[in-house]
Amino acid sequence: MNVVDSSGWLEYFGKGAHGQLFAPLIRNTKELVVPTICIYEVFKRVAVQRDEEDALKAIGWMSLGKVVDLTQEIALHAAELSIRHRLPMADSIILATTLLNEAVLWTQDEHFAGLENVELVKKG
Repeated sequence: MNVVDSSGWLEYFGKGAHGQLFAPLIRNTKELVVPTICIYEVFKRVAVQRDEEDALKAIGWMSLGKVVDLTQEIALHAAELSIRHRLPMADSIILATTLLNEAVLWTQDEHFAGLENVELVKKG
């Protein structure tokens, strides 16, 4: 199972330099886990940078994966991860969702460097 964090989704939708690195993960919807916090982050960014219609299209694509709601278990695990690794709230929720779904997190976000179950794609 794979989780693509918001930076990867935005790179893919924005046709960024690393968009094609995330494409196979995103297109393999049977192995794709999508934390709801990523839906929030992607919708907000796309709506601001483009428009709401494009944001809804992006969310439609994201919804083809297994969307995982923020549960009490994920929230508590995220809080522990945040304390242990000094992660921001959204990042800790994404990592907790990844770990509790026995997935690999694919990201460009340096906050995750060196953490378990994380594949860091270096920017530029």
